[in-house]
Amino acid sequence: MENTPKDLRFNGEELLIKLNDGETVRVIKTGKGEPLVLIHTIRTQIEFFSEMIPFYAKNYTVYAVDLPGHGQSSINKNINYDEPYFRKSIIDLIAKLGLENITLVGESIGATLSLTVAASIPEKIKQVIAVNTYDYETRYADGIRRGNFIANIMLWNYSLPVHGAIFSAFENSFFLGLVMNGGVTHIKKLPSWLVKLFNKTGHKPGYHYLGRNVLSNWRSWAKAPEHYSQIKSTVTLIYGESDWSRSDERIQTLNKVPNAKLETIAKSGHFLSVDNPDALKQVVSKHLVATSLTS
Repeated sequence: MENTPKDLRFNGEELLIKLNDGETVRVIKTGKGEPLVLIHTIRTQIEFFSEMIPFYAKNYTVYAVDLPGHGQSSINKNINYDEPYFRKSIIDLIAKLGLENITLVGESIGATLSLTVAASIPEKIKQVIAVNTYDYETRYADGIRRGNFIANIMLWNYSLPVHGAIFSAFENSFFLGLVMNGGVTHIKKLPSWLVKLFNKTGHKPGYHYLGRNVLSNWRSWAKAPEHYSQIKSTVTLIYGESDWSRSDERIQTLNKVPNAKLETIAKSGHFLSVDNPDALKQVVSKHLVATSLTS
């Protein structure tokens, strides 16, 4: 995955959708079939799924989303970017697009959002694929800080009032790569083109506010499991063997989601769609096909 894909619109079209609160969300629409809404991790964007979008688009109309504030979506320093805000934004986006019978696929906080959205509008959701669900934090950036020593030191600095804002302003591709490499195991490090893209996005006006604000709302992600009991659709929880979550935390999530199955992918980390996309495709294919045959 080291080489930049030739087509970062994935043979699709770019949509800019204005939400009810006036913010704009970027969406890439591609493929043909029932709708599949694809939701990325914290601090990334649509291109995080460059290996996975063509795979999903073979059988679905994919709507890959830049979460509010992320990627090329708008940023607003007056917004509190907590889990309820992102959830409301995804539900609003689904309504604007007029989608029904939806497959939700998310990774990290995107997985958590897939579950809370499914709980909030169960009548619209057919199935959920939640990859490395991020819903277990007990402190600021808890999961990310488990990745490696550098991530722990840097995110601790981010958490400090005043100092954290100054420290985050000095972020660059080198340090970003060091932190994010704590989320891969199979490939050892993220592709340089992807880290450079994330770094470029990270220097948009307002992005440092966004990043620290999302992290400061860690309690809202820890509260997300309170909603899982309302999920009516089929759910597959997929974890990399070396994901930041611990085994007991994965079981807690499994036990809170009705009709859920859990799969573990060996020798893989948190950023599964980049770290081990071929193995992820195999597991996802099995569950998407199984759901299709039983629906």
